[in-house]
Amino acid sequence: MLCCRFEKLTTVTNLLLLNLVLSCLLFIVSMPFAAAELLLSHWPFGDVICKLVGSLYYLGFYSSVLFLTLLTFDRHLAVVYSLSAQRVRSRTYVLVSCAVVWILSALASIKPMILHKSFTNQLDDRAFCQDDPQGSSQLLWSVGFYTQLLFFFLLPLLVIIYCYTRIVCTVLSSQIVSKFKTVRLIFVLVLLFFICWTPYNIALLMYESANTPEEHRRWQVTLNVTQKFTHLYFCISPIFYTFVGRKYQNYFRMLLVRHFPGLKRHISISQISPTYMSS
Repeated sequence: MLCCRFEKLTTVTNLLLLNLVLSCLLFIVSMPFAAAELLLSHWPFGDVICKLVGSLYYLGFYSSVLFLTLLTFDRHLAVVYSLSAQRVRSRTYVLVSCAVVWILSALASIKPMILHKSFTNQLDDRAFCQDDPQGSSQLLWSVGFYTQLLFFFLLPLLVIIYCYTRIVCTVLSSQIVSKFKTVRLIFVLVLLFFICWTPYNIALLMYESANTPEEHRRWQVTLNVTQKFTHLYFCISPIFYTFVGRKYQNYFRMLLVRHFPGLKRHISISQISPTYMSS
């Protein structure tokens, strides 16, 4: 219903953004359980919930990375190949692209389904929920680690750098202001993601490369800290949907006025240019 009320919410860019929001929500679902474990200093929910929460965590993370990359690539098509890309960027293109992202993300989440488990600390008999490399094949742990590093960090980073280099060169040479507004929003989201997730991936790489128990313990502490920092992305990104995207600002005001008519005289609703977020 909401998509039908507002113009062009079902365009290519907005459909990709809606899928990105869904992937963020999947990640956020796991956060209350992680907060409870941190607050209680143990995992009280059992092994089944542990595996389910771990799977949602990684499914949300993997799909977020791929949807950010897909959004950037789509903007690259729309800006650099603006005329010829219109034939490619159809409804079928969006549906197939989103389906591929969800399938790849689900396949990548199989590893945490196996390794993520509730286990008891032998020292104080407390249960914890996390990846347990000692309880599974070291090969499986390594494959999962390098898959995440290569396909959900380094490769997306290279694709995004390439696409934005082409986008910036095209925008500067042709001065396409309307296209740049959408590019700006996606660039902010991408930049925010990599600022939040780069320290964690570096710590994860160092943890995997550690040779002694002392080094493992040291990098485990760093991993715990940087992992909490990664959660900032999913907390802050909705703010950018609201305050960086002008169209989303206007829709938010319209919803407020509709549900609280008394605010109408205090909130101005502008007419949005049809070119913004429309392709």
